[in-house]
Amino acid sequence: MACVFSQLAAKFAFIPPSPPTYQVKDDNSGKLKLLSSSSVPVADDPSLDVLLIDTKLGNKIVGFYFKNPYARLTLLYSHGNAVDLGQLYDLFVQLKVNLRVNLMGYDYSGYGASAGKPSESNTYADIEAVYQCLQTEYGISQEDLILYGQSVGSGPTLHLAAKLPRLRGVVLHSGILSGLRVLCHVKFSFCFDIYQNIKRIQKVKCPVLVIHGTEDDVVDWLHGNGLWKMAREPYEPLWIKGGGHCNLEPLKMNCYLLLLIF
Repeated sequence: MACVFSQLAAKFAFIPPSPPTYQVKDDNSGKLKLLSSSSVPVADDPSLDVLLIDTKLGNKIVGFYFKNPYARLTLLYSHGNAVDLGQLYDLFVQLKVNLRVNLMGYDYSGYGASAGKPSESNTYADIEAVYQCLQTEYGISQEDLILYGQSVGSGPTLHLAAKLPRLRGVVLHSGILSGLRVLCHVKFSFCFDIYQNIKRIQKVKCPVLVIHGTEDDVVDWLHGNGLWKMAREPYEPLWIKGGGHCNLEPLKMNCYLLLLIF
């Protein structure tokens, strides 16, 4: 029975877009080029590095690194379910400009043009590999890094945040307490549960900003409220009145300057 519940939670947690909304291709100069799903080249963006990153579990995952010459900080963005980097491209450009940050987004194993299959363990290996890339390729220290996790992305975000004591900050956007708590509203932790953020949030030593819609019918607002209450160093939360699970982008764009408190 435990295995059945675990598999059910994973089934709902991982629904990559099919087909992917973009492709990557070597342009014969040693650099990767971003293509749309129709193989029409996206306009060249000199601020964008398209990367293939090796994980410790043997997968090659895609990362988009957007450079901002005015940036003091870097945002590592772990996206939600049922999207890939192609759908987030415009949002990443807006964030880079509006927040004056460098931004690293990545696709989990099995999402977009990333190899492998989606799983909890793979997402942990994915974000660890991306963080190592930020350190080695771009010289980003954890003191200048903000981790941003949306929905299921709160899982890998808190996994990494619990390991890095000197992070600049963490943002949890429509985050979950755990996988089973989304499906079954259970009040206890089980060993077979996935993304047990309810335990990891207590190990995060940096400031945490929680953003959640009060009318979220996918991940109840109580998840965000619970994460906020259990954070060791919480900022005042951003509750979007009437906001759902997938419609917070326009609403919270006016509030992005809150991130500068980090």
